[in-house]
Amino acid sequence: MWIYEKKLQYPVKVDTCNPALAAMLLEQFGGADGELSAGIRYLTQRWTMPTDRAKGLLTDIGTEELAHWEIIGTLAWKLVKDASEEEIKGTPFEAHYVNHGKSPFPHDAAGVPWTAAYIQSKGDPIADLHEDMAAEQKARTTYEWLINISDDPGVIDTLRFLREREIVHFQRFGEALMIVQEDLDSRKFY
Repeated sequence: MWIYEKKLQYPVKVDTCNPALAAMLLEQFGGADGELSAGIRYLTQRWTMPTDRAKGLLTDIGTEELAHWEIIGTLAWKLVKDASEEEIKGTPFEAHYVNHGKSPFPHDAAGVPWTAAYIQSKGDPIADLHEDMAAEQKARTTYEWLINISDDPGVIDTLRFLREREIVHFQRFGEALMIVQEDLDSRKFY
């Protein structure tokens, strides 16, 4: 089912050492509206979609979200890989470092570990697609705020790419919602 090409979907260039920014990026690595949550949510919801087109869309976007998870992990890693313990001390990354070293770990920016409770899957395609559209908007907003606090041009470039993908996903879920609604309406007997 999957073909894995051993390169990132988008190149990750990091020019600075910034443990504080790495800690904030972990919001998209393990937060409720982050890439891991989105990928697993969409790959879970696909089974209850009533059309092959909607199932395919959720599979495609869910898989892409896992690629974005890899990008975020790479950004966080590159921001701390050369950081000394002195550079880490006193930053928001310090608590993460005590538990996980410099390795990315799925938790949000506040350190709350990822949980399956973040995955909304009701088994109702209309409810799920509305949830997906909202999730994409929340992720887009988070990327905008991360861009606002970053001063690394390479990080900003990558975050802009990820933000734009959230916009495209939102649009695709809107199209899927119309397709699914039409399909469900055609099945009703009046």
